[in-house]
Amino acid sequence: MRRIVVVGASAAGLAAAETLRREGHDGTLTLVGDEPLAPYDRPPLSKHLLAGEWEPERLALRTPDDLAGLDLDLRLGVAATGLRRTDGTVQLADGSTVPYDGLIVATGVRPRRLPGQGGHVLRTLDDAVRLRDRLTPGRRLVVVGAGFLGAEAAAVAWRLGCEVTLLEPAPVPLAHAVGTQVGELLTRAHLERGVDLRCGVTVTEVTESGVRLADGELVDADEVLIAVGSLPNTDWLDGSGLTVGDGVVCDEYCEAARNVYAAGDVARWYNPLFGQSMRIEHRTNAAEQGMAAARNLLNPDGRKPFAPVPYFWSDQYDMKIQAYGFLRGHDEVALVDGDLTERRFVAAYRTGDRVTGALAVGMPPRAIRQWRQAIASGMNWLEAVGGQVARARQAVN
Repeated sequence: MRRIVVVGASAAGLAAAETLRREGHDGTLTLVGDEPLAPYDRPPLSKHLLAGEWEPERLALRTPDDLAGLDLDLRLGVAATGLRRTDGTVQLADGSTVPYDGLIVATGVRPRRLPGQGGHVLRTLDDAVRLRDRLTPGRRLVVVGAGFLGAEAAAVAWRLGCEVTLLEPAPVPLAHAVGTQVGELLTRAHLERGVDLRCGVTVTEVTESGVRLADGELVDADEVLIAVGSLPNTDWLDGSGLTVGDGVVCDEYCEAARNVYAAGDVARWYNPLFGQSMRIEHRTNAAEQGMAAARNLLNPDGRKPFAPVPYFWSDQYDMKIQAYGFLRGHDEVALVDGDLTERRFVAAYRTGDRVTGALAVGMPPRAIRQWRQAIASGMNWLEAVGGQVARARQAVN
């Protein structure tokens, strides 16, 4: 395997490239990225960079010298447009082709759009800088989608002195992921600060002067941010023979086909720890999966299943939110530490008869770290939380 190509030059792709070199690959290593910029960190886009606390240079994941030390065939500013597995080549937008013996797909996701004119999205550095420059005091911002990205952006805009309207189709934002009462608690933080949060509404169109709702109402805005989810970047794989279904479908080793692996936001793989297929759009998972895919590609006889406990964090107003595990589809939520009313608590999540997740708000890292081990070991729910729930002052079901 002398020629390895990594398509996608963000966290997952960079982690894969570094691991390949560290694990002994001394052949050609091509890293392809559709943006002209060297790999940079995305989570700060909706936090520190949007708030004006960081400048773009601070987001770089590696220095130029670090990248040079990897001896990469670096193809930036050119997207992959096709994959021909029969002759082992990746086709690029500039008309060139790159041959490979091994391939790692790490092309990430792109934001969903809405019909109509304009509207900001928040995925790239250019997106964040463009929106940041427009968020001046008194500007009216409408954020469509009250998930973690939309909530973070709304919190930053409020701090910058904007008039913020937050629109969400669900009755309770994030309830599908974190549970109804935790979702309600997180959204009260917006209401207390005067954010116009409207739930159960559907945006049908972005207009020049705001957004139009399904009932015909026009919500005026100077700027509109669309934060309604994302789509895996798999279009370039059409006709490749790879199985695609809300991401590149992989097995527990992150393998999509012989000598073809996927990692990061674009990968839908079978996680044996939870016994189900999942696709995780979190920064930590991207780096860990990039490393795992690289090791398995290089060592086919010593492959190891990729079975992580996913981790994510979010900063909203004065709240630090951290979570471990797979919270979606849970059967029960229970308060195991702290107090909901004070927004300082840890909640545990049950799926079936085991602990599958934990979420903390306003707590030190050590308060939730123990739950990572409980999730990783598949600990029985009653064994893990029975006594604590009995002593808790309230349950959050």
